[in-house]
Amino acid sequence: MIRLLIAAESAIVRAGLEALAASSPGVQILGSFPDYGQVETLRPDVLLTSLATADPPVLGAAVVWLTDEPWTAEAARAGVRAILPVQASAGAILAAVEAAAAGLAVVDPADLEAMLAAAPATPVSDEATPLTARELEVLRMLAEGAANKTIAWKLNISEHTVKFHVASILGKLGASTRTEAVTIGIRKGLVLL
Repeated sequence: MIRLLIAAESAIVRAGLEALAASSPGVQILGSFPDYGQVETLRPDVLLTSLATADPPVLGAAVVWLTDEPWTAEAARAGVRAILPVQASAGAILAAVEAAAAGLAVVDPADLEAMLAAAPATPVSDEATPLTARELEVLRMLAEGAANKTIAWKLNISEHTVKFHVASILGKLGASTRTEAVTIGIRKGLVLL
């Protein structure tokens, strides 16, 4: 059972949120208040609020905030686990309450796109650790279907050394099988067919 506390200045908004919460069998309403002044003694699992502040005094409660404010790091530090637009659907609000009670964060898709756009781009190297010349030779022979024994004979090295090179290739390419390594090598232009 999710112990829910509602805080909203408008009596109409509070009544609507109460009716919504009452429609969910897994939610128990602890109270409904016009401000945070009376809520400090209650211990809800989730605080559903439309108040203007994102810093409610309810410690330990996950906060579902109905506002047109964007998601911020400060809100997250204050315990806000969901920010939904004030015109969010009943289903979205109930889903956010359940998710917040489970310890999940809920982000409106528009906010998520803005957060991703604002995040600094991290350049991703196409090949973090380049293959050595010998590893490239081994990879190309793998692409031809050569077995370790054949590769060892052609390169005049031991089978143990071939196994070492194969393991290194798999690690550098992030592959789990020889076939996957060859596929990645083809995609990266390391192996020509």
